[in-house]
Amino acid sequence: MPMNSEAHQKITTAHLSRMAYLYVRQSTLRQVFENTESTQRQYGLRERAVALGWPLERIVVIDSDLGLSGASADREGFQRLVTEVSLGRVGIVLGLEVSRLARNNTDWHRLLELCALSDTLILDEDGLYDPAHFNDRLVLGLKGTMSEAELHVLKARLRGGIMSRARRGELKQMVPVGFVHDACDRVILDPDAQVQAAVRLFFDTFRRTGSCLAVVKEFHAKELLFPRRLRSGAHKGELVWTELLHCRARQIIHNPRYAGAFVFGRTKNRRMPNGKYSSRQVPSEEWILLRDMHPGYISWDEHLSNLERVKSNGLAWSTERHRGPAREGPALLQGLVICGACGERMSVRYHSHRNAEIPTYWCGRRPLHRGEIGLCQTIHGAALDAAIGDIVIEAMTPFAIEAALGVQQELANRQEEADRLRRQHVERAKYEAELAQRRFLKVDPDNRLVADVLEADWNAKLRAVAAAQETYAKASAADVSIVNDAERSELMALAVDFPRLWHDPRTQMKDKKRML
Repeated sequence: MPMNSEAHQKITTAHLSRMAYLYVRQSTLRQVFENTESTQRQYGLRERAVALGWPLERIVVIDSDLGLSGASADREGFQRLVTEVSLGRVGIVLGLEVSRLARNNTDWHRLLELCALSDTLILDEDGLYDPAHFNDRLVLGLKGTMSEAELHVLKARLRGGIMSRARRGELKQMVPVGFVHDACDRVILDPDAQVQAAVRLFFDTFRRTGSCLAVVKEFHAKELLFPRRLRSGAHKGELVWTELLHCRARQIIHNPRYAGAFVFGRTKNRRMPNGKYSSRQVPSEEWILLRDMHPGYISWDEHLSNLERVKSNGLAWSTERHRGPAREGPALLQGLVICGACGERMSVRYHSHRNAEIPTYWCGRRPLHRGEIGLCQTIHGAALDAAIGDIVIEAMTPFAIEAALGVQQELANRQEEADRLRRQHVERAKYEAELAQRRFLKVDPDNRLVADVLEADWNAKLRAVAAAQETYAKASAADVSIVNDAERSELMALAVDFPRLWHDPRTQMKDKKRML
């Protein structure tokens, strides 16, 4: 390409005495392998530098940022280029176009400022520029603005397409455990019966206990595992069985997918100054939410009810008048008593009397907020709880037998469901062991490099089978001892005499509060 005289006039011996740096970048690894023509054109700028007077050995090529976005803050190659320019070691910077050097005005104008201070030229496919000259710097600034605007337009188009598909409920997303995509990319229930049973047991337990933590405790008490699909790594998409954690339980309860709804926009990412992204929750009013888009494990009304229960649990200690979950404390009306004088929710304090914890309901929020001394009112809890207990006994006695029969059936159903999940876990472990065995038997015995690995995997699967069978045997024995025939008869007798059930020392306060 012919060089005009004006370009040669900008190049001085001072420029030629320093190095020429060629910056090569592609935005993604896919572009590196597919858009080879652009990469070749960028490397071809070395010939331009040679034509301008730089010997080939004084041309440095920086291509360590291949596959990185121009908006990324961790481009090592670009940082090296900026460092060399600021040290005055660079006579000219070569890049195919502005978008190869930077996709945001912050990086671009920083480079322009350093080039102007260190008397460094910039060359792109259109010509040669001296950032120290006003006209050249103006052109380069406009090019940087247009490059950033181009990126904004590209992002807006992509975002518009995503939002359009999301509003129709056709956007394919990663689905939570319990769901999979079929051949037509429709969301269906996971065909794995063990996965479905675990998810259904989770919601049944929450429906009964009303607390995420209680669900986690029950799963741990019964030694039940919960499925999880790996989201990254070499085994991405594979199903693993792990302990149920409280954070996962809350995620499941808050996810509308389990009610058969399509949801998009629950979180919004914001880029931080260090280049990383932070995520924040978006109010539900701003979501794209489409109900009844695919099968679910619960109804939409039950999903809303679960959210309210979790919210009330979280507000147990707030100033709002919401009752919290049933706890172990001896105060029967915990979280339920409202002060008749000021309307605030009363708190509970305990004192010891004859080795027993006696509750006292007190109200002191309003004086505390006003900086006043004293309490609004206090009420001795023992007498109040006893009076409320008499009312409960009177109201519940006609339904006691029916309730006892329901308890018997519920206990049987819980044991049966837990036993089925453990049995399925054993079956899955046996299947994986048999699969490992078939893989080992198919390999050539002389190929020890492969055979040794497959044999070790087979042995590990066999140990997993033994552990699953041992866990199943222990849990089954524990289930049998939970309620024997004598205790069933005693439970029915207590049901007929509900006052005995209420005053029985083995009836926990948490259960009494749930009855209430």
